[in-house]
Amino acid sequence: MTKPATTEQDVPRRVLVLAHTRRDEARDVARAFVKELSGHGIVVRLLRSEAEDLGLDPAGYEPAVELTDSESDASQGCELTVVIGGDGSILRAAEVTHESLTPVLGVNLGHVGFLAEAEHEDVAATIDAIVDQRYTTEDRLTLAVRAFVNGEEVYSTFAVNEASVEKAARERMLEVVVEIDSRPLSRWGCDGVVCATPTGSTAYNFSAGGPVVWPQVEALCIVPLSAHALFARPMVVAPSSVIAVEVLEGNQGSGVLWCDGRRSVDLPPGARIEVSRGQRPVRLVRLHEAPFTDRLVAKFGLSVEGWRGAAELRREARARGQGELS
Repeated sequence: MTKPATTEQDVPRRVLVLAHTRRDEARDVARAFVKELSGHGIVVRLLRSEAEDLGLDPAGYEPAVELTDSESDASQGCELTVVIGGDGSILRAAEVTHESLTPVLGVNLGHVGFLAEAEHEDVAATIDAIVDQRYTTEDRLTLAVRAFVNGEEVYSTFAVNEASVEKAARERMLEVVVEIDSRPLSRWGCDGVVCATPTGSTAYNFSAGGPVVWPQVEALCIVPLSAHALFARPMVVAPSSVIAVEVLEGNQGSGVLWCDGRRSVDLPPGARIEVSRGQRPVRLVRLHEAPFTDRLVAKFGLSVEGWRGAAELRREARARGQGELS
């Protein structure tokens, strides 16, 4: 993790705010961020369309709110991006900040919100942390995804959570061959194949029966979806590996490539998809140093009743010792 860079006094601090403006709660939280950050002398930048949804007058703030029409350039010059919504909104923010590597701070208004760092009830404390720059950043591995048809690259993108090759028609299986580092692994008749990052291991990968991978582990996950094969287990490969999924020529139907459940492209029979480690990570803001184990327990509501950790055992030992002395 790294600390945020200090800001020169003569250069105003800028924060991009993105919100799921179709939700009343998200609009209220976004307005609170704009008001409080501006009140502390931080320039807030908004997409023009979202400012209109929020009903904000840019000149009504000091410093004035900056508006932009371009998502691709929206985060340029900003020290971080505050995104208000669920994990889908954070994945959208990852698209917006992909080129600039602007850190993303998620404020969760969704259900699980694994990518988020703060909950909506923590807005005041989150604003204080931004103002005082009491946060760190953490780089997460991403995927580089390329699709080829007849040997020609037809599509390229990136993914924070996963890239999945899936059947396009519900009634037909997809016949694929999976390759690891230029060597064939197995042929499957299946519903699809998920290739995930450690960050995405608690998303689609998790739902498909894949392993949960701690974020500090650099690896790629492969999970077959309902594969009709003896060898069709979730696998974890090196971060330097290249995973290829070929949609076999004999398929009666086509497939579809989905990245983070947000971007898709059709895959005709014969298409080849290559997945490798992305050159650019996604940079997440961290306000707390809580272990990933604690995050798993909190987000999934896991039972830890009966746990006797080292600290608790020491307290019990001290209590016994005091009892013996009395």
